[in-house]
Amino acid sequence: MTDPTTGRLRVNGASLHYEVRGEGPLLLLIAGGSGGAASFDGVAGDLAAHHTVATYDPRGMSRSTLDDPGAEQRVAEHADDALRMLDLLSPGEPARVFGASSGAIVSLHLLTTHPERVGRVVAHEPPVVEVLPDAADHRALIARVRETFKTEGPMRAVAVFAAGLKKDGAAIEPPAEIELPPQAAARAEQTMAGLPYFIGRIVPGFMSYAPDVDRLAALSDRLVLACGHDSRGELPYRPAAFLAERLGIELVHFPGGHTGLTTHPAEFCELLLKTLRA
Repeated sequence: MTDPTTGRLRVNGASLHYEVRGEGPLLLLIAGGSGGAASFDGVAGDLAAHHTVATYDPRGMSRSTLDDPGAEQRVAEHADDALRMLDLLSPGEPARVFGASSGAIVSLHLLTTHPERVGRVVAHEPPVVEVLPDAADHRALIARVRETFKTEGPMRAVAVFAAGLKKDGAAIEPPAEIELPPQAAARAEQTMAGLPYFIGRIVPGFMSYAPDVDRLAALSDRLVLACGHDSRGELPYRPAAFLAERLGIELVHFPGGHTGLTTHPAEFCELLLKTLRA
């Protein structure tokens, strides 16, 4: 696989690191969590056989720097960053967009605010908990995470957050130490380094976001809502399933769970290509 072309894009309040591979219609991949562009390393090469694939580190993550490191993070601003990427790499042409988790929230906002720039959106487990009937319970979870972050630090806040996402709210046991290949080890280190920013800024800002459901309904022919096959019963699964039923569209199940992109890259990539062609 050839190395990607890299660049930097100046946006409002930040400088974004981005990578481009392949040829053909643009496919913009928007990362969730704290992994950034590297979270797509397992699939970007195969996707680039069919598309010009663009990945980037969201503002404040990894190589994308903030002018004000203490700035609050808003979905609308992150979606504007994605729009700027489209304007740079696919000017005047609608692009395909895939978003994972918090990146899927960004993709939903991009679709509702700039539908002329988007031909198709695949949103994988966007945790838009405000659409759920029990949204108040999830607001309480985010409040607990924020308080834990302030009083006990980011790693304890991550544990509280992760437990709230599971089926039964069970405590999360730390994984056993394993030796990773160098590239995977570097990605894991990057993910860990970004956790304080993710749990302190992205989680509270993004999980309080309420999408424009009526607007999504009007644009549902361009929207694919997706979930992990193994995510049933977990919190990130429920908003996508709820929205798919409300909008009257199919809920597409991808291999693995919330991080199926990492755990089942080949199968995930194959289904993503099929979904983009549909």
